Amino acid sequence: MSVEEQIREQLTAGLVPVHLEVANESHMHSVPPNSETHFRVVVVSDAFAGKRQVARHQQVYGLLAAQLEGPVHALALHTYSPGEWQERENSAPTSPDCLGGSKATSPEAQA
Repeated sequence: MSVEEQIREQLTAGLVPVHLEVANESHMHSVPPNSETHFRVVVVSDAFAGKRQVARHQQVYGLLAAQLEGPVHALALHTYSPGEWQERENSAPTSPDCLGGSKATSPEAQA
């Protein structure tokens, strides 16, 4: 099972989301081809109602502890209650372009 599938399975079981997006964004970063290290997650769940962002993120981190200890290097989280999701017109921010990490742009490579 891929890391993306593991993330999807854990969040579905733990949060019973009304909307879930899991995107492997590793290709946008300086990592080997076919990596599963950078993910963007949009999750809408009743479990987030009345909770602050920090508590929501902690809840997600708890569900994904095994993945975060292993292959996942970065996790962009967008967590909403159903009402917040509706107010946002069912959209979440996109991830910015990667600003670094390339060996070709490191000071050592330019010397």
